[in-house]
Amino acid sequence: MAEAKTSTTAKTATLPKSVFGVDVANHELLKLAYNAYLANGRENHAKTLRRGEVRGGGKKPWKQKGTGRARFGSSRNPIWRKGGIVFGPLGNENYSLTISTSAKRVALRQALTLAATANEITVVDSIKVAGKTHEMVDFLKAQKAEGKTLIVVTDKTPELTRASRNLGNVILAQATYLNVYNILNADRIIVTKDALSAVEKWLGA
Repeated sequence: MAEAKTSTTAKTATLPKSVFGVDVANHELLKLAYNAYLANGRENHAKTLRRGEVRGGGKKPWKQKGTGRARFGSSRNPIWRKGGIVFGPLGNENYSLTISTSAKRVALRQALTLAATANEITVVDSIKVAGKTHEMVDFLKAQKAEGKTLIVVTDKTPELTRASRNLGNVILAQATYLNVYNILNADRIIVTKDALSAVEKWLGA
């Protein structure tokens, strides 16, 4: 079974093998889940104008015949400067990616397994803060957590949210709302014992 550090003693906490000790034959599913998370959070703001939407161009630039030049009906032709855009984004593109629930859970188990193998997971009894940012900073120092830290709890209480929301390198997540993106990007994952049980119940085979 995989093991994780504990904050109270020098002993190690046993992590359930069904979640933290699965076989990771390759990273294809992890990549799919990672890209799906990014794609589903992508906002579509880019929009270009077709030739019929560009303002102006109602008058024919010059007469059809007799000038020796190519015929044109509008100065908003796509090949003209300030003309319409042919294949630009319309603002209604759908960039989301679909991945099945079972595949998501397998990817989560694989991501947690990689984190456990790299000794990045620490199990704590609980996190007691009154909502002050310095309390969370002191807690992280006590855990020797450096870099990006993912804190996994059963419930995101107002006190925990206030204490962590001003820390750019800290992500507070509920146990049943974990995602591959945050797990793979975290340098340290701190999990409470109650959250560990919730994760095992949620993802355990």
